[in-house]
Amino acid sequence: MLDAPLDAPSGQTRKGRLFVLGGPSGVGKGTLRAQALADIDNLSYSISCTTRKPRVGERDGVDYHFITREDFEDKAAQGLFLEHATVHEDRYGTLREDVTRELDAGHDVLLEIDVQGAQQIQRLLPESVLIFIAPPSLEALEERLRLRRTESEDKIKLRLENAKKEMERSSDYDHIILNDVLDHASKELRDLITRGGEAPREE
Repeated sequence: MLDAPLDAPSGQTRKGRLFVLGGPSGVGKGTLRAQALADIDNLSYSISCTTRKPRVGERDGVDYHFITREDFEDKAAQGLFLEHATVHEDRYGTLREDVTRELDAGHDVLLEIDVQGAQQIQRLLPESVLIFIAPPSLEALEERLRLRRTESEDKIKLRLENAKKEMERSSDYDHIILNDVLDHASKELRDLITRGGEAPREE
């Protein structure tokens, strides 16, 4: 496994860096995230809370914290979320304590959140690194969504409409990775994180 960058003086605990992974539904964020976590030491994943129902194969406490809307709104009212938003008619949020605990321990943290959440993170933690995962085309994205066979036709149409809006906001991110060939995209993400979010130097 690759080590995340260490930039603290000797004897001091390095504060972790926050990486925010965004992009439209079906673009492959989960696959890239899982590969990054497998390949990079000192990288943690903050599990989001959501009110949506689990898809086939998803596990509570592993993929998401699946909670009721009442519980979600209660946590939001208490200010327990670092960011939260409504996406595809469901609620999603990142627990503040989960992120700050890992960062303070010197661990880099990877979030997988939507454009609304990324904007909130950018305002609160401007030193965070925002990475947008883009599909080769909307047609390719639609094919991926249909191959998942997890949503109704109405849900697919909603996700595609939202995808258009999300792709229009890709310029708000620090980096854009095209997920056309999975191995190439995975390497690009891994290299970006291990460089601490810095773009590669020009030769």
